[in-house]
Amino acid sequence: MNVINPKKLINSKWTKLHPLNSERHFIVTKVEFDENSTITRCLIEAVINKRVKEIEWSELKDNNTWKHGWK
Repeated sequence: MNVINPKKLINSKWTKLHPLNSERHFIVTKVEFDENSTITRCLIEAVINKRVKEIEWSELKDNNTWKHGWK
């Protein structure tokens, strides 16, 4: 399990281990918090084509899908 500090999530780099559409490397571009400092929204951007999508930030904890940094 990847350990993630929600406060340091913005601008972090991630590698998807099973890429779709050649989208392998991503950057977290936006993170929104509620009044309890809980993440309510997380946007990632594919480096290859700049496509942005919203994901559940806890998905990044899955070692079988995501690796922290660009590998």
